Amino acid sequence: MKKKQYVVVGLGRFGSSLSKELIKLGHEVLGIDRDEEVVNDMSDILTHAVVADATDEDVMKSLGIRNFDCAVIAIGDDIQASILTAIVVKELGVNQVVAKALSELHGKVLTKLGVDRVVYPERDMGIRVAHQLVTPNLLDYIEISKDYTIVELSVPKRLCGYSIQQLDPRAKFGCSVVAINKASGIIIAPTAGDIVNENDVMVIIGTNHQIDEFESQVIS
Repeated sequence: MKKKQYVVVGLGRFGSSLSKELIKLGHEVLGIDRDEEVVNDMSDILTHAVVADATDEDVMKSLGIRNFDCAVIAIGDDIQASILTAIVVKELGVNQVVAKALSELHGKVLTKLGVDRVVYPERDMGIRVAHQLVTPNLLDYIEISKDYTIVELSVPKRLCGYSIQQLDPRAKFGCSVVAINKASGIIIAPTAGDIVNENDVMVIIGTNHQIDEFESQVIS
């Protein structure tokens, strides 16, 4: 999996859990917060952590934000700062912008500003969002134990018409397809002869490593 650079603005509960998970997944994270104490707590965990005002375009420009693969705006309860930060990172040309919303209305404003994805922390845990950012085809992520995870992966166009036997995730990677969600309904415990089509969703169980290998070598 290619290492990416993320900037996370706001290191509260959601921002810090997302940042830690991105680091655990092998990526680089620049954390930004106005609170010096919060930044100090995260400085040994993240690649870099700085005290800064993310609504200041000159400050963000000096931090080289335009060079990051993705910006996550995880600001706590300051809607104005969230919106202004979204404007700044979009203006600076960050490729992907994800923002935490405090309400449906806040989310609509962020969407109109061109934010690529709006998340609601009550619904989307930081750990789950981290996995979804790293894996574009990942629709959902549930950690069922320390070792095992269930994920939903959308089937790309180029795999249309492949059978489970041809993909053979169990023999090649150790993970198993336990269901296929099709427009016509869900196939539970698919057989080797079941075919996947574009926009089908495969439900897969395995270790994080097994699923990462399958996703990077087969799905991506």
